[in-house]
Amino acid sequence: MKKKIAVLPGDGVGKEVTKGAVEVLKAVANCFEHQFEFTYGLIGGDAIDQVGNPFPDATVQICQQADAVLLGSVGGPKWDALPANIRPEKGLLAMRKTLDVYANLRPVSFYQSLIDASPLKKEYIEGVDFIIVRELLGGIYFGEPRERKVEQGEEIAIDTLVYKRTEIKRIIESAFEIASKRGKKVTSVDKANVLESSRLWREVAEEVAKQYPDVALEHMLVDAAAMHLIRNPKRFDVIVTENMFGDILSDEASMLTGSLGMLPSASLSTTGPSVYEPIHGSAPDIEGQNKANPIAAILSAAMLLRHSFELEEEAKVIEKAVGQVLNAGHRTADLSIDGKGCISTTKMVGEIIDAIVDDSAISKIMTCYT
Repeated sequence: MKKKIAVLPGDGVGKEVTKGAVEVLKAVANCFEHQFEFTYGLIGGDAIDQVGNPFPDATVQICQQADAVLLGSVGGPKWDALPANIRPEKGLLAMRKTLDVYANLRPVSFYQSLIDASPLKKEYIEGVDFIIVRELLGGIYFGEPRERKVEQGEEIAIDTLVYKRTEIKRIIESAFEIASKRGKKVTSVDKANVLESSRLWREVAEEVAKQYPDVALEHMLVDAAAMHLIRNPKRFDVIVTENMFGDILSDEASMLTGSLGMLPSASLSTTGPSVYEPIHGSAPDIEGQNKANPIAAILSAAMLLRHSFELEEEAKVIEKAVGQVLNAGHRTADLSIDGKGCISTTKMVGEIIDAIVDDSAISKIMTCYT
């Protein structure tokens, strides 16, 4: 199998963790006799520095010609003073819009070996396994008008929250499809007691639910959802919500696993390549120090294999290797309780690759005897 992967390392530690994810994909390709072709592009602050555009035309072309996109992270204080229309985050939003990646999947899974890394008590997080399905192309991040102006001598800022029925319907249908293959429960998160867009969201959720009689639907206000993620996270199976709510809730959910460095994501498109990235940011405070946790990027690579290439066995081998390495006690600094005995980004990548190679070798030996 020969597949093209566009690699957009981005800014800060994005370069370091993406490099590790690419090395893992190369190891998988070697072990399972696949061919992955990697093409690199600029995005975010790095793209601004080099070509003056956070999502340049050359990167657009690289992405559109690929079978999947592996993304690092964008942004940092270096570019905070730039005009809003050319900030790094504009490149990220433009990429999502261009590739029509409307469904962002953020799985949250419990690792027994990391139980002490979470600030929550073990009885709350043991057994947690849910997925957040976030609408990615609508809402307040994309709504117009957005502007700052002066009226009657007072400066005001305007952001507009807009959702179309079709946008809501397709993301909720995606959530029900996922739930039908999992625990058969969808929690639709909104703010219907205040927002008109949320009232439409809730109406559409009820309509879609009729198509899936075996999947239970519950509605939950976003403030209540934030509380239940900490108080009773095991109640969730599939959470579906709008763009900004999903952004915030998934960052909160990272504390169930102990670190933002543990959560991968997949942004799926029906018209072009899908995008895979860790949910954490560029972490400029540790850039270049070989301290970043590469696991979220590596698990994002596993999601790439599963969703874009339909390589389920290979994806599971990566996920299993991550679990084995954590069970063996290896930790990057973000996962350490006392800050002692931490390993570097490159060492963590190496340990995971070793586990992948060992597991695939065993699988080949077993195949010879069956």
